[in-house]
Amino acid sequence: MTAAVEDNAPMSHREILEALTGLLLGMFVAMLSSTVVSNALPRIVTDLEGSQTGYTWVVVATLLTMTATTPIWGKLADLFSKKALVQTALVIFSIGSLAAGLAPNMEFLIGARAIQGLGVGGMTALVQVVIASMVPPRERGRYSGYIGAVFAAATVSGPLLGGLIVDSFMGWRGCFFLAIPLAAAAFVVLQRTLHLPVVRREVKIDYLGATLIMAGVSCLLVWVSLAGNHFDWVSATSAALVLVGLVLIAAAIWVEARVASEPVIPLRLFRDRTTTLATAASATVGVAMFASTVYLSQYFQLARGMSPTEAGLMSVAMVGGLLVSSIVSGRIITRTGRWKRWLVGGTATAVVGLALLGTIDAETPLVVVGLYMACVGVGIGASMQNLVLAVQNNTAPADLGAASSVVAFFRSIGGSVGVSALGALLAHQVADGVRNGVIALAQAGQISTEQLAAMQHSTGDIPDLADLPAPIRAVYEASFGDAIGHIFTVAVPFAILAFVCVLFIKEVPLRTTMGPTVPESEIEAAMVATGEPADWPAYQEDVEPTPASAGTGEGPAGSEARRD
Repeated sequence: MTAAVEDNAPMSHREILEALTGLLLGMFVAMLSSTVVSNALPRIVTDLEGSQTGYTWVVVATLLTMTATTPIWGKLADLFSKKALVQTALVIFSIGSLAAGLAPNMEFLIGARAIQGLGVGGMTALVQVVIASMVPPRERGRYSGYIGAVFAAATVSGPLLGGLIVDSFMGWRGCFFLAIPLAAAAFVVLQRTLHLPVVRREVKIDYLGATLIMAGVSCLLVWVSLAGNHFDWVSATSAALVLVGLVLIAAAIWVEARVASEPVIPLRLFRDRTTTLATAASATVGVAMFASTVYLSQYFQLARGMSPTEAGLMSVAMVGGLLVSSIVSGRIITRTGRWKRWLVGGTATAVVGLALLGTIDAETPLVVVGLYMACVGVGIGASMQNLVLAVQNNTAPADLGAASSVVAFFRSIGGSVGVSALGALLAHQVADGVRNGVIALAQAGQISTEQLAAMQHSTGDIPDLADLPAPIRAVYEASFGDAIGHIFTVAVPFAILAFVCVLFIKEVPLRTTMGPTVPESEIEAAMVATGEPADWPAYQEDVEPTPASAGTGEGPAGSEARRD
């Protein structure tokens, strides 16, 4: 393979920070798209006359398209300019934001959110890929702290900003329009500051595998979201959706393993134990992360009677814990090169925090709820980015795009399944609680039989609590308060599974170079063949290019490179 290398010297700390400026601004915009809308969702669903299922799908639509396209963006990063891809993702996201702000009904809004998810998927995959292409793993923890800080900033400012916008003259539509000028600013900053090597190699996009994966996951998500409300869990419809979903996923696995020359999810990556366990942990962490951010906002507004702005202020507790743990863990990992202890401690803390949140109801003191949220935030902050770091440390440069996007893909899968399943559980429990509550009110003579009949036919909707009579409003608040605690209890086993996964991950000291990584399986094979122990860190060191290979692209990179 011929190659030409231009200005492929390592980037200085200042150059990296300049490149990260635009990249993290784009990431901030993508994250803000979810957090700024979280506190607006109850008002949106009320104005557009939606239901709890609609509430769930406004979130799931974005997660679904983000999940399905994340691996494709990772593959494209191995073929095209990463800067151009990031900017393309920002344009797609802006189109979706404009459409969402103009949405006349729930169906249109859900479709617009799906378009937003395409852009968010690009940012989710490409941020990790770009950082991995600029920074050695040993130094990457330092910059992962910046990612955690951006995540925290978006999570803190988003709900607050969203609440203020919803309560202002702009209304909830302003939450979507806000993202457009921010995305434009990120586009311009990226054009000026992001200049990194582009590594090119022949890549074939596995569109068939991606389509099968998206279709299979969609069928299962539709089943989880609608079963129990629109049709019975045990019914012909349920059986058909589950069967079609499983068949499509099985077909996707077959395509990835036997047909695709460049699979969207390279199954060979899972030969490495660290990659397999970290990916499984990311999927289960996704359940906890998305459930916490999506449904706590609904708890504060519908169970505690808060305004969107007040609900946004309550999110500071969780994000404060996330901010501190992500930055501190990143700094210490960079200094020591050791990361497993943070994964173990983070997932254990998340288990404790979710278990504590499982005890809350409509009467729990807000200070106590805030402490429990901070506990979850600390756990997620110490584990989420470091799981990606562990995988990248065990991955060859040619596979960085695919490996990074695979971790993000399965984290999004976990989030999508978690939001859908927990949303369905929440809707079912709230409906049962309201139904039983209004029957008790009717028996006590506090509401009329006409009100009872009306409530029994509309318990799947999310009403404007301010317009309800005081007794019925109290029933709704109590029902939401009790149901929220239940969904966090259901999330605990998933966090425990993440904890078990990271316990069995083999810690490999972080590399200090950007050269190729030798998979763990090859190290073990070399030990067996030679009969001598291999020093893992030394084995991981880069080989200096020989004079024949220097400047030809046939050294450690092994592919064509140029400066973007």
